[in-house]
Amino acid sequence: MNAKIICLLVAVSLMFTSPAFAAGAKTYQVTGTVVAATGTMVTVQKGTEKWEIDIDPATTKGFGDLKVGSTVTVTYVMSAMKIEGSAAAAAETTPAPRSPAPTP
Repeated sequence: MNAKIICLLVAVSLMFTSPAFAAGAKTYQVTGTVVAATGTMVTVQKGTEKWEIDIDPATTKGFGDLKVGSTVTVTYVMSAMKIEGSAAAAAETTPAPRSPAPTP
């Protein structure tokens, strides 16, 4: 086979498989009524629960639909801003010192 064709086939196959590996965090959705909206967050009420969701500055789709009283579906990901360990958890994972074996 021609080297150009092989390179083209490899490039096309990588193009279609790379999105599967770069999927990122799991996404979730909530659908409800907008009860408050600012440029940085939206509050959606679903039943008796209120969801306050920060809006990523890169989000551009759907800003025009954020009117109080309108029904929206928000797609979001959960991400940690900070993770702290506790001393108790570290102590549980540290093995206790062994006592010397008795001599006969």
